[in-house]
Amino acid sequence: MSNVSYVRDEMLPEREPPMSERGVVKWVRANLLSGWVNSVLTVLAIYVIYSILSHILPWFMNSIWQGSSLSECREIRDTVNNGEASACFAVISERWNQLIFGFYPKHLYLRPVLAFLLLFIALAPVLFDHLPRKLFVFTAVYPFLMVWLIWGGSIWPLVMVMAGFGVAYIAYRALSQVSALTGIIAAFVAPVIWWLLLSSWVAGAFHSVLPIAIESVESKELGGFTISVVIGLSGIALSLPLGIVLALGRQSDMPLVKYMCVGFIEFIRGVPLITLLFTALLLLNYFLPKGTNFDVVIRVIIMVTLFSAAYMAETIRGGLAALPRGQYEAADSLGLDYWQAQRLIIMPQALKISIPSIVGIFIGLFKDTTLVIFIGISEMLGFVNLIRSNTAWNGIYWELFIFVGLVFWVCCFSMSRYSQWLERKLQTDHR
Repeated sequence: MSNVSYVRDEMLPEREPPMSERGVVKWVRANLLSGWVNSVLTVLAIYVIYSILSHILPWFMNSIWQGSSLSECREIRDTVNNGEASACFAVISERWNQLIFGFYPKHLYLRPVLAFLLLFIALAPVLFDHLPRKLFVFTAVYPFLMVWLIWGGSIWPLVMVMAGFGVAYIAYRALSQVSALTGIIAAFVAPVIWWLLLSSWVAGAFHSVLPIAIESVESKELGGFTISVVIGLSGIALSLPLGIVLALGRQSDMPLVKYMCVGFIEFIRGVPLITLLFTALLLLNYFLPKGTNFDVVIRVIIMVTLFSAAYMAETIRGGLAALPRGQYEAADSLGLDYWQAQRLIIMPQALKISIPSIVGIFIGLFKDTTLVIFIGISEMLGFVNLIRSNTAWNGIYWELFIFVGLVFWVCCFSMSRYSQWLERKLQTDHR
């Protein structure tokens, strides 16, 4: 008698897994209740979260948004909310303009708002590569337009500053035929001569013929979130290219260039930012010609940029060191010169590797703009102290700091999410 194995000749219909092996139940069992230790920790975490939310949520739910003083908020709390704990966000409603615009003239609020809206148009072609490249023209013009909208005055000095970059390009094209080094030197020297000796005279001549100007606003009237955006974005935009130059200079074969870059980077990284800000406020004028009036916001932007560029240089140098040697050899085999290799092969890959660290520096720089409070510039935290010193709001505390923290969190979280999206977009491996 032979044994015949049974072989099924038809497929069984699909069935759903049991409830314990799918959906929320499976996730809870796998992540929260996988063993007695995790179960105890889960129960303790739930108790802590409940204890915190049971005190915070009623405070938020009973928020008071209308009122002209803390005492008025307390009266509303006692009469309307039956004495229950209530957040007095009326201070945000009443002092909103100061927190955002500082002492900026109220009748000119449209100008910083317009500058902020145009910022998104200027950033769009930088952040998203599927947009028309022609928008880069507006991106290049926007920094000068933003300065004119916020500070006002005649438009011609800013036009002359823009013209200086055109002078640099013309000088480079004219003298690079002699040698590349001569062209680079000319590109640096020509605009400096233009800006220092000729631009003010030419701007005055144009203004006398065609006076295009808007009401001027002094830097001491800037403040609140506006000054944080101005300093933060300026530092971010300027520190990245300067950091790239310093990183390349540190790896240069020319000893003078290398040691100058190393000395600058190590000095800046060894000094706290607050020290550099005090230097910008107190000492910088001693090194300038007598009678020079150097705007304090410009000084702060310069120091913040230099501070961020030093850290940026080290981050980019790490990205360059992480590249395989074969990438450099591939560039040499294609017959590319140094700058072509850096622009087309080396630097794009180094920047891609360094994206998380670069964005981390950007976020830190934006948050560090709050340090300008120590040199007399009233950003958002500065106005928090001014508001709390007012007798009407003396005693207010959490509401103001929660608002400031939320504003900075939204900005920093947006930068973080964009960097993660960019990393996924540029990912070339198949993990």
